Parts: sequence; structure tokens; C-alpha cells
Amino acid sequence: MKKYCLDTSGLSTPLEFMPEDIHETMWAKVAGLVASGAFAVTVEIYEELKHLSGSIGGCIKENDDALQMEIEEEDWDWKTYIGHYEDMKVRHAAVISEYNGNRKGTIGLNDLTIIALAKTLGLPVISSEKKMNVDQDSGKRQKIPDICDKEGVTHISFNDLLRAEGIKN
Repeated sequence: MKKYCLDTSGLSTPLEFMPEDIHETMWAKVAGLVASGAFAVTVEIYEELKHLSGSIGGCIKENDDALQMEIEEEDWDWKTYIGHYEDMKVRHAAVISEYNGNRKGTIGLNDLTIIALAKTLGLPVISSEKKMNVDQDSGKRQKIPDICDKEGVTHISFNDLLRAEGIKN
């Protein structure tokens, strides 16, 4: 059963700061979540995730069917997902990197896919991104947590995931 939508940074950043060779037990439990189908990702995010190294990267590759939510599969509401994604591309065009010369502090279209998926499935998004201080720059810079707030989607960190799942080293 899907419990979370996963952005690439939700695993890549923690792997950088809490490597598998030091935090073996924790990462084995996270791999168990991957294999159980607890995470949902878009095809775009999966393409990023499959480049992770180590046993987590291997686990992601071995469990692509458990992770990916593909368009035209009958077991989920992909039409609503497409609607959310298309609407968000219009509403948030001013802060989408690909539409703004890849300006720093903006959100990428791949990031928008995971928020649209989370909105469709009613699940939280896991990422390592932090909210931008929108008041200081008139809202021209926004990240995943900012767009999640605007879309009514819960955003959580990797540590929030560990706490929710009772995972400790």
C-alpha cells in the first residue's frame, strides 16, 4: 500500500550525509519500505532514483514496478494526476525552472510531477528541500515544500519518515 510520494532528494541527500556503510540497519529498513511498495514515484522521478548507488540504488532498480505510477495503468486515477500536473504548470509557471532560464531557487518540472502525484493520491511528499523565504523575494523563488503548501499537500523530511515508521539506527 502506498504511504508516501518520494522525491529523489528524499533519499539522495540522506545517503550523502548518512552513508549506507555507517547506517546499515537504517538503510536496510528503508529498503524494506521500497520493496513493500510504500513509496510512489512518477516515471520522471524513477529515472532520477535509479542512478542512486549502493544497495538502495539496487533495491530501487529491483522494485521499479512497486515504485512507479505509470500513465494509463488502470489501478490508479492517472487522469486526475494529469489534470493536476497541467493545472500546476500554469499556476506555478513563474517559479518553474525550465520556464525561467533555469533560475536558482525554482522548482523543476520533475518536482512538479511528484507534487501532482501526491495531490492525486492524497499522500505526503518526502524531500530534503527546505521552504524558501518567500517574503524576501516576492515569491520568485520556491521549492517543493512551498508548492506543496500552495497545493494542500503535506511535505515531510527524511527524518520525519524515519520517525513515522519507527526506524532507528
